[in-house]
Amino acid sequence: MKVSAVIIAFNEDLKITDAIKSVSWADEILLVDSESTDRTVQIAADLGARVIVQPWLGFSAQKQFAIEAAQNDWIFSLDADERVSDELRSEIEAFRRTAPNADGYRIPRLTYYMDRAIRHSGWYPDRQLRLFNRKKGRWNGRVIHESVSMDTDAKVDNLRHQILHFSIDSPEYHHRMIGERYAPMAAEQMRRSGVRTSAARVAFSGPAAFLRSYILKAGFLDGFPGFCIAKFAAHHAFLKHLLLWRSQQTEREKK
Repeated sequence: MKVSAVIIAFNEDLKITDAIKSVSWADEILLVDSESTDRTVQIAADLGARVIVQPWLGFSAQKQFAIEAAQNDWIFSLDADERVSDELRSEIEAFRRTAPNADGYRIPRLTYYMDRAIRHSGWYPDRQLRLFNRKKGRWNGRVIHESVSMDTDAKVDNLRHQILHFSIDSPEYHHRMIGERYAPMAAEQMRRSGVRTSAARVAFSGPAAFLRSYILKAGFLDGFPGFCIAKFAAHHAFLKHLLLWRSQQTEREKK
């Protein structure tokens, strides 16, 4: 069972070394870079990765491009801000010695936020289908929160150990990314999916998201970082519904 580890990246020279080293067990490491202006490409090449520069296609399309460019049918997809834990590496190496019992494997992802592993707040176990046979699966084309969709006859199993996720460098970064990326992309995904919103949903989506994250998802067990996560979840929910509401208003004015 030969595996290609594929990573997409843009200006990730501070994180790409750890990501690549964590998949050193793979038969191929492929980095698809969307025209970085820092040292990402050079670092990856120095570490033995095969590098393809591909102008940005969007998250799902970029990842699909990467798996189609890989040399092997079995794919391990990793983001530049993720790492394969030592335990997960051992688990994968153990079953690689025999024929796989599934066409794809979901893997729990543990995110670190404000120097704390977040095990509640709706962030864990956050299972991601990242190890799969590309003959049986592909990225689903979503604007945001893209995932791998497997064929209806494909068998999917779960792995026990974790991908480690270091996506948010600071609360300031978190706030900026909600405004610049996550909320606008979520609003666009809702629009494409035919979701409608209202002034009432704009008003109440934030408080509802806070209660869901902090109380229902036990974010209070994550300490102060859990409170911050809930507050940012509220901001994200409010902003994405506000952006969708404004888009609906613009559509009505054009009619």
